[in-house]
Amino acid sequence: MRYLALICLLFASYPKSAAADMKPDEVIAKHLDSIGTAEARAAVKSRAVQGTLRFKIVVGGGGETAGNWQLLSEQRKSRFVMKFGNDKWWGEQFVFDGDKASFSAATLSGKWSAFGGFVASQDSLVKEGLLGGELGTGWALQNIDRHRVKLDYIGLKKIDGRELQGIEYLSKANGAMTIKLYFEPDTHHHVMTVYAVARAPVIAANDVANATQHEVRYIIEERFSDFQTDSGITLPRKYDLRFSQELQNGTNSVYDWLMTADKIVENPNLDPANFQAK
Repeated sequence: MRYLALICLLFASYPKSAAADMKPDEVIAKHLDSIGTAEARAAVKSRAVQGTLRFKIVVGGGGETAGNWQLLSEQRKSRFVMKFGNDKWWGEQFVFDGDKASFSAATLSGKWSAFGGFVASQDSLVKEGLLGGELGTGWALQNIDRHRVKLDYIGLKKIDGRELQGIEYLSKANGAMTIKLYFEPDTHHHVMTVYAVARAPVIAANDVANATQHEVRYIIEERFSDFQTDSGITLPRKYDLRFSQELQNGTNSVYDWLMTADKIVENPNLDPANFQAK
């Protein structure tokens, strides 16, 4: 009985011990294999993803609207569009031509939305293939520049009631932003990325005004689910994108885009004009 108890104890403790000893390269290798074999992944040069979305203001207002979205990619180039049938706020468009990222105004008055302005200020999210995850062919974990990016394994973290393996993505281009990617330990699917930026408030003219100032915080959360396999490639069909901001005056806003990938086409012939700013 003592030996049996010891064996049970060893088996019970093994997963956590093994997880603690994981290296980021091991996690990434298993994740990439969860997408497809090396041959299957290498065969994909371009991809078109499109579907429907529902946008909702969670905090800082009210209302929701339906629309559609599209992610076109060719190697490291990409065009990510979220479009609504709203005359005042038509949507978002982020384009990367392989060298330069460009961002379209979201309103008829020529202004960016809060989310668009933030991404424009952190354009490495688009340039490095982070935003949109493995739905794009330029997915950051398939194209890691070891001279600019460092990866740290942060262990198992309990998120939304389940334990996920975490990796911190440290890029020279991201400055003060922290980026953490999470994977299912059993399937190795990439299911979540969290981007966070915190900035000290600007000093006001007097002590009374300073007392009411808050630290400025921005957070993007991406969640991926409903993984399906087609032609040897496994990708998520559900993509939930949430943007939160807390401004210096204490105002909070939270916006959510829930997207469904209704159609994914591998290796389409894409017009080069797709990757030019419009």
